[in-house]
Amino acid sequence: MNDTAKSTAKRRASDSPPDHWIDHILPPYFRPYARLARIDRPIGTWLLLLPCWWGSALATATEMQGPNLWHLMLFSIGAIVMRSAGCTWNDILDRNYDGQVARTATRPIPSGAVSVRQAVVFLILQLLSGLAVLSTFNPMTIAVGTASLILIAIYPLMKRITYWPQAFLGLTFNWGALVGWTATTGSLDAPALWLYAAGIAWTLGYDTIYAHQDKEDDALIGVKSSALKLGANTRPWLFIFYAITVVLLGVAGWSAGLSLRFYMALTLAAAHLVWQASKVNIDDPADCLATFKSNRVFGLILLCGVIAGAY
Repeated sequence: MNDTAKSTAKRRASDSPPDHWIDHILPPYFRPYARLARIDRPIGTWLLLLPCWWGSALATATEMQGPNLWHLMLFSIGAIVMRSAGCTWNDILDRNYDGQVARTATRPIPSGAVSVRQAVVFLILQLLSGLAVLSTFNPMTIAVGTASLILIAIYPLMKRITYWPQAFLGLTFNWGALVGWTATTGSLDAPALWLYAAGIAWTLGYDTIYAHQDKEDDALIGVKSSALKLGANTRPWLFIFYAITVVLLGVAGWSAGLSLRFYMALTLAAAHLVWQASKVNIDDPADCLATFKSNRVFGLILLCGVIAGAY
């Protein structure tokens, strides 16, 4: 495969999917904003939402309740809004970098479809929408949720100064485990903290896989990532990250008093992580993207395990 074909294959694997439903349903004016919010790529919303659901389900288990469907719905709305806000903020800060990377050059801001001023207005509307959702919860949850804005603000800057921006993404994306827990209990307790720590290790794994898509471009423009840091040694580190994830999830389940059913599901979820670390081809962007997306399956298996383990 020549360089042009490789570039084309990489773009197909990683850019916004062609002929998406937003191109047929939304008026032309709104389409760039939908892409700026990553509506066409929902996996990021899932990865932000699942820790919220885990935290909520774990908390209701300790309270001897069933899942709070109202909370799960609110977390779904909040995840969509705040993930889109994070993407907008990221694209505002990274507009000059994105224009130099094949996978991101066609994003709305570097392509000129949305101006920086328009993106800022859009971001304000997103944050206000997120605040409206957050305000429906108890004071502790409001305080914890508001604190996440600090992480959201600084995360896009991390790849400029450290080879471990994936760790900061873990801190940010798994904050929902704390929000989900406090929404039920009104306090922060050990099971939520163990769950949060597990999510950070999980993110180190899956986002390192994701970062391998851009490693060549990142090296050229001076952006750092765990993919560049670990390089050919990535696979054993994936096993380490995922082993830590499983152990900490087990501790979280134990501290919350979950039954054997949880550990049965955790075993299945662990097998999925082993499959990821074993099969991913870090030099194939399409395979990296597909493996990264499969983490939704892991998250849903674990959610089912938490719910089943409560009884």
